[in-house]
Formats: sequence, C-alpha cells, structure tokens
Amino acid sequence: QVQLVESGGGLVQPGGSLRLSCAASANISSINAMGWYRRAPGKQRELVAAITSGGNTNYAGSGKGRFTISRDNAKNTVYLQMNSLKPEDTAVYYCKGPRGTEYDSWGQGTQVTVSS
Repeated sequence: QVQLVESGGGLVQPGGSLRLSCAASANISSINAMGWYRRAPGKQRELVAAITSGGNTNYAGSGKGRFTISRDNAKNTVYLQMNSLKPEDTAVYYCKGPRGTEYDSWGQGTQVTVSS
C-alpha cells in the first residue's frame, strides 16, 4: 500500500489561507483522480476536490471558487490551496487515490481549524 502523508494544516483566522500537501511514497504520475477529502466534527467524510492525471479538476460545492487542487508529479505530491477560509471549513483533511488501487488508503490527515 502506498503511504500518503498530509501536512500543512493549522489554526487560521476566518478569511485566511492555507496550502495543504499530500506526499505519496510512490509515483503518482499515472494515477488518475487523486482527491482531497475532509471530515468535520460530527459529520461524514466528504470529497473536497479531485484532480486527474491530465490536470482536470473537480470541486465540491463547498470549496468552489476558494480552493485550488494541483499536483506535482515530479514530487509525487498533491496540493490543496485554500483561500477565504470559513469556520465551517474546520475539519481533518485527507488525500486519497482511486478506489481499488494501492493509493486507496487513508493517511493520518491534517487538522485545519478556522477560528478567530
């Protein structure tokens, strides 16, 4: 199983920005649909954004216009740039690859807390 290690979370004020990183222990260049997910307290885990191997992106409603997903295949890393953060963005953020692949596993996540 490929290890996915998320980082970059922290405490930020409303309106602030964070950039999350997801470093994979193996090559991601041919892996389609790497995604960022989040689980807020008391809620189900949900998809935030996804990016294909060709760079096409898809965003869930909550992050549209504020979040940007990108990938650097040379570094085996997927990023999530989050701007204009809101308290409701508070959650543990995870990345994961396509179902049924070696990249289909949950890491430890990175905590994002948006609070004044």
